[in-house]
Amino acid sequence: MGGFFGVTSHHDCMMDVFFGTDYHSHLGTRRGGMAAYDPECGLQREIHNIENSPFRTKFERILQEMKGTAAVGCISDTDPQPILIRSRLGTYAICTIGIINNSRELVEQYLNFSGGHFDAMTGGRVNSNELIAAMINQKSSFAEGIRFAQSMIRGTASILLLTDRGHLIAARDLLGRLPILLAKKEDGYCVTFESFACEKLGYEIVRDLGPGEIVELTPDGVTVLQEPGKKMKICAFLWSYYGYPTSCYEGVNVEAMRYRNGAIMARADKENGVAQEIDYVSGVPDSGTPHAIGYANASGIPFSRPFIKYTPTWPRSFMPATQGERNMVAKMKQIPVHQLIRDKKLLFVDDSIVRGTQLRETVDFLYEHGAREVHMRSACPPIMYGCKYLNFSRSTGEHELLARNIILELEGEEGFRHLEEYMDGSTERGRKMRQAICEKLHFASLEYQSLEGILESIGLPECQVCTYCWNGKEE
Repeated sequence: MGGFFGVTSHHDCMMDVFFGTDYHSHLGTRRGGMAAYDPECGLQREIHNIENSPFRTKFERILQEMKGTAAVGCISDTDPQPILIRSRLGTYAICTIGIINNSRELVEQYLNFSGGHFDAMTGGRVNSNELIAAMINQKSSFAEGIRFAQSMIRGTASILLLTDRGHLIAARDLLGRLPILLAKKEDGYCVTFESFACEKLGYEIVRDLGPGEIVELTPDGVTVLQEPGKKMKICAFLWSYYGYPTSCYEGVNVEAMRYRNGAIMARADKENGVAQEIDYVSGVPDSGTPHAIGYANASGIPFSRPFIKYTPTWPRSFMPATQGERNMVAKMKQIPVHQLIRDKKLLFVDDSIVRGTQLRETVDFLYEHGAREVHMRSACPPIMYGCKYLNFSRSTGEHELLARNIILELEGEEGFRHLEEYMDGSTERGRKMRQAICEKLHFASLEYQSLEGILESIGLPECQVCTYCWNGKEE
């Protein structure tokens, strides 16, 4: 996905931006970048590949190499950023989070209109930040340009600019699918994706930006350039998976939501009389663990960790370049605790089930080490649609989704006309899908959190939460 962090201050802010950006490292694994403004030397920029080395190690010398009273940093799973742009609006650094589904069309429109050019990457692709900047620069102000760019993009674009005056301009995407927070301390202001990143650095949160809101930050204050819209569709996966446990989005803490989510699943299992003779409840690490704690607390079944991930050398299993390497690393990281596996009935909670490949390997691993039964619970409903609003699921086409593949096997394409029934575990179609997945992935039982359950655990009205990947409902 990606995330960004920025500061504008009366004093050098590089240390704050270094640590603030590092606190977004869980959101991406490809590239990290920083840009800074200093009154003497102007704008500076540095980008590094972080696929096999964390952000902090690649940028540990940045405090000696760059200086500035204003700076931005970003973690990106897509294009190199921030990039520096020189235009009639001035020179500025830009970084973005989101996805542009109509980039080819927008590039062609711009080239035909302007007669200009882009710096092409491998395969002729254009850096999404450069494309957004080209649209911004067509207008007479940053606010007008950002509004224009966001209106043209099919997808999502949250934008952070650092100007050649040391100001920050932050724009939340039009429907607020992703968060942006403002915070302050006595010598300046900051903007952040993750709330804990600024709080840990001594900033006091001022508020969330509203959907589509655009603000300009100086060390002395915040100016609203575009009032927020009334409609919000924030991504539910921020709580169930992507968000860091200590973060809050729209006032809702991630860890607390996951506890509630697990408790709701436990309540449903008890009401349905399923999986009641379980020895241990466990989480598929790491993001499944708090959901499992909530389940264990509500059910009264002890929580345990039947296997531990060995993370000192491979902290993230998706860092290697190929899927084969990722699968091998994931397997090698799993170290069993035999006393908690042998002859035990285990119930695992995972944050979601997308393809199911690694999950089957995990279950087989548990059976190989003597588990009697392995039950599985998904902390969100069956994923029926590939996300078209955020870039974290671009590589997951609908043909790769486990639920859709099972439906295709059971009923062919006719089954896609009955996705709502398949979502519901109480219907005949829903039961058949779950049973087929159990047979395929070797689960003793399987259930998904309901749509109503996950919305209850988040606590926001359904109209404010994006649920497209589950029910296909668009904005």
